[in-house]
Amino acid sequence: MVPGSTAAQPAAAEHPAAGPGWGHSLFYTVTKYRCSVLKTALKPKWIAALVFALIVAAVFVLLSQWQFSRSMEKDVAPPTVTEKVQPLLSTLQPGQPLMGSAEGQLVTATGHFDASKQVIVTARVQDGATGFWVVTAFVVDGAPKLKGIAATDEIVIPVARGWISDPAKATAPPTGTITVEGRLLNSEGPVLSKGLPADQVGALSSAELTNRWKTTTYAAFVVSHDEMANGSNVGAVAGRGDLVPITVTATDQNGKINWLNIFYSIEWVVFAGFAVFLWWRLVADEYRREQDELFDVDRGESDDAVQDQIS
Repeated sequence: MVPGSTAAQPAAAEHPAAGPGWGHSLFYTVTKYRCSVLKTALKPKWIAALVFALIVAAVFVLLSQWQFSRSMEKDVAPPTVTEKVQPLLSTLQPGQPLMGSAEGQLVTATGHFDASKQVIVTARVQDGATGFWVVTAFVVDGAPKLKGIAATDEIVIPVARGWISDPAKATAPPTGTITVEGRLLNSEGPVLSKGLPADQVGALSSAELTNRWKTTTYAAFVVSHDEMANGSNVGAVAGRGDLVPITVTATDQNGKINWLNIFYSIEWVVFAGFAVFLWWRLVADEYRREQDELFDVDRGESDDAVQDQIS
């Protein structure tokens, strides 16, 4: 350092970002861009497009709300409905599946048992003990006959008459005209159980029983509560024989969330947001095209001016 001289001061950074006004300049540029795009958006055609996008978004939001409400709905009827006894013929038709709204419904039907069509269902728990269900085909009077080669004149519904601890305790069903009252439940899926005796099955499956009994069978079964004949109860509840009444309560009413509907609900909200975003993107693209066209015009004029100077 030369004596008497002062220390050199550091030079200010040459990059614009180092200047104190860089942030203000960036904010001004962004604001100017947004205002310019907004001017494009205020054109009549883009205002109409915005209205359309908002209508579409509103429809998507409504669909989202509908899906969300569906996720909380119960697919079974409340006890106030299922505990009121209804005729089987008006609750379920032969050949039709049992819907959730009728699951667990108390029904009544008149007909007679077919003693030649009886099976023992294994692995049935009653009061903590594992035993068997005695299931007999019940011929329903007045049931509509199905069409088709395999359709039979008689229409039967499997009736679980009672629980037993030993298959040897199974008894024949009561004879004559019977009015059965019980809870209507969905058919179980077939189970391949090897080594069972000929009169036993691993599940109460209507499809399996149809093949076994060679008779048109309802796609459901009834757990018997009462079996009335000539004003007397001749079922398991009467305490006759070794049959124990089967304990089956109303269908579970616990609220369950359908996560698939929740996913659909979120999906519709995303679609609603995308509809508005798409409108803004189209407006921004038109603004850029306008700027490109303007730049091309200015650049062309500048090139002509340079060419005139050269010549």
